Amino acid sequence: LTTRSRARPGLPANMLSPYDYAVIAVYFLFLLTIGSVFHRSNKSTSEFFRGGGKVLWWIVGATAFMTQFSAWTFTGAASKAYDNGFLVLAIYASNALAFFLNYLGAAPRLRRMRVITTFEGIRQRWSRGNEQFFTWIQLPTGILLAGIALNGLGVILSAVFGLDIQLTMIAAGLIVIFMAAFGGAWAAAAGDFMQMLVLMAVTTAAAFLALHQVGGVSGFMAKLPEGSLVWGQPGRSSVVVFWILALIFGQAVTVNNMSDGYRYLCAKDDRHAGRGALLATALFVVGPLLWFIPPMVGKILFPDLSVVPALKQLGAQASEGAYLAVGIATMPKGMLGLMVTSLFAATISNMDTGLNKNTGIFIRSFYHPLLRPLASDRELMVASRVATVGFGLMTVLAAFMFNSMAGLSLFQLMQNFASLVSMPIAMPLLWGIFYKKTPPWSGWSTVVVCLFTSLIVGNLTTFFGPGAYARLLAFAPPIAQVEHASIVFSLGVFANIVVGSLWFFGSSLWYRRQPEEYRAGVEAFFLKLRTPVAAAEEGGGNADHTQYRTLGLLCTCYGGFILLLILIPNPPIGRLAFLFVGGTIGGIGLWLLRQGRKKAALLQSN
Repeated sequence: LTTRSRARPGLPANMLSPYDYAVIAVYFLFLLTIGSVFHRSNKSTSEFFRGGGKVLWWIVGATAFMTQFSAWTFTGAASKAYDNGFLVLAIYASNALAFFLNYLGAAPRLRRMRVITTFEGIRQRWSRGNEQFFTWIQLPTGILLAGIALNGLGVILSAVFGLDIQLTMIAAGLIVIFMAAFGGAWAAAAGDFMQMLVLMAVTTAAAFLALHQVGGVSGFMAKLPEGSLVWGQPGRSSVVVFWILALIFGQAVTVNNMSDGYRYLCAKDDRHAGRGALLATALFVVGPLLWFIPPMVGKILFPDLSVVPALKQLGAQASEGAYLAVGIATMPKGMLGLMVTSLFAATISNMDTGLNKNTGIFIRSFYHPLLRPLASDRELMVASRVATVGFGLMTVLAAFMFNSMAGLSLFQLMQNFASLVSMPIAMPLLWGIFYKKTPPWSGWSTVVVCLFTSLIVGNLTTFFGPGAYARLLAFAPPIAQVEHASIVFSLGVFANIVVGSLWFFGSSLWYRRQPEEYRAGVEAFFLKLRTPVAAAEEGGGNADHTQYRTLGLLCTCYGGFILLLILIPNPPIGRLAFLFVGGTIGGIGLWLLRQGRKKAALLQSN
């Protein structure tokens, strides 16, 4: 702990020490190094967009995990934990369940598409017209989602630490652009694994320090506000149950569809894809249990965050600074810098992989087939890097746009976007890999029908007058504001699932009327989904030792740097925190190096 009293923690005026700034600077340099290390690994668009289909399961799992959330977890979701206690865990429990469903079926099937980008799979499943439709609806929504994440990062860091918000977003955006443009999928995947280790180690230390501040686990349980371990006070129980069920079904759809299959296209084979999904499942079980201890401790230490000087700039959304407020009050010098890097890690991992995905869609589904069908792979590589820069700059501009919206609730914005925009796109892409007897127009038309459904759900009071939501669900009026947001989200999820499913499966009545050529193409696509991938099929078997060695060296170096932070003048418990974080990352690095040597020796003996 810092030298501030455990009984009365405070937030100093100058919260980041020179040590913290040094830690952040080294972290950024380390990310740039990752981009440079993998620059020469990209000799083709297959390597650039999916690592050549050679990536091992523990890297695949880290990518699947890190790309499912952003700094929003430690701002918008943390505010939910501060206000309502453990209820927020429902979001991440639904993620764990969704990835377990990935493991049971979707992940191996998605890898078996044997394509460079998932949208090439859409072309094979339906038609080139569907591929173009989904391309031009995915690109803007992908940019907007990344912009929301980047804006959330900028807002919280500028408000709490006084960093310039535009400079923060530009700096993070440029780092992402460099990694994605130079390192491609290899750098994104390696960065995801590294940042997963940093995130998990630092948030474990943050949870421990926060608990120590309130007297350990027993003190934490005794001092928690009433209701924190159940629902808190988010509204009537029926609304809460409705919201939780919507989360479970919504995440099952959004994680198991073809668009999100990009996580598994890079896997060495379908077995590695499945094991990667299982690792993501485990991480989503363990991680959230640690992440939301600090904001709940914040409810004990700071019952009213709106009066905390560092958070006054956030106004009505002061609770979005709960996680960082506790970190500031409990962490030793230098460790706060690591906490800031963990927020960057959550956002950057989401952005660089998403940027690589969007660029792959643009190049492989539009530029190459329609604009430059005779382009060489060298030209496509150059175009890929240029497009990466372009989409990255658009993401920064989107973040600026969201930043201009005063009084924006990050939690509500992300929830509404997921239920009213992402769900319509995901519905046909989920059923499309499990059910084949639908005509080519079933893909794009399901999206259109679902978007129209979302428009109605999001504006029920406009169409049907005040009290429409209460009348529809037979709830006693009035509906509180916090209940209204949950109801709109939940209705959006279920309406899209019901309407989208009825429309998609109903279209099968027209399947037999389709040309024989179309039906033969669909049969060929589903035959691929049933045929396991052999690693030797794509030359993935010879890259194992290189992945172990490279990631092991990166982990050992960064873990060693964190261990050096023990020398910073801090109380013993602060030095112990650095020992844990650095020892964990460095220890895993040494283990990976050892495994790499074994793999190399085995390869030579064969």
